[in-house]
Amino acid sequence: MGKPVLAWYFAPANNRLRYGDDRPIVLGETHSVQRLPIACEHGLHASVKVLDALSYAPSSLLYRVELSGAMDRESDKIAAQHRKYLWCVDAEEVLKEFARMCALDVIHLWDAPAMVVKYLQTGDESLRGKTQDAASAAAWSAARSAVWSAAESAVWSAAESAAWSAAESAAWRAAGSAAGSAARSVATNAVREALRKQQNLRLTHMINALEWEK
Repeated sequence: MGKPVLAWYFAPANNRLRYGDDRPIVLGETHSVQRLPIACEHGLHASVKVLDALSYAPSSLLYRVELSGAMDRESDKIAAQHRKYLWCVDAEEVLKEFARMCALDVIHLWDAPAMVVKYLQTGDESLRGKTQDAASAAAWSAARSAVWSAAESAVWSAAESAAWSAAESAAWRAAGSAAGSAARSVATNAVREALRKQQNLRLTHMINALEWEK
């Protein structure tokens, strides 16, 4: 038994536990399991880093939780015997903004059309169709051949996950396509970890700000 751990948990859109459990999630209440937890197999899961939690997100419904009791820890998640729900935000708009910010972090690595840049800067949904027209063919081809060391890093994979709700955006689809195999050969573990830390801090701040504004 360890000390309680604060963590992040993305809940399903129906606000109920998954995998046949179906118990409702209620703020201030605690869910428990009887068996000893085993990560990825049994237990109440959450991640210490919000960026890690994002990779398991079934929706944009994000809870700050407290894990306690017996725990099984892995690098990106913890399975616990008890999980208490402290506060909750719908992070959809924040995740969209985060995705655009991550894309802008690497915008200098390719010759992005002005319409793509404008969409990423503003999030103006009316630009989606225009972006698709402006960014097709040659622009995307150039992007795919760029050196995407930053894009293929954890920053990009996190941004790609963050964009699950904005995936229809042609700008985002193109940016995702640009993060290709060339980047895998040049991105180092040190770069990945440094960028991942930076983006985790960014997203954590954005989520906390959303809660403080409520």
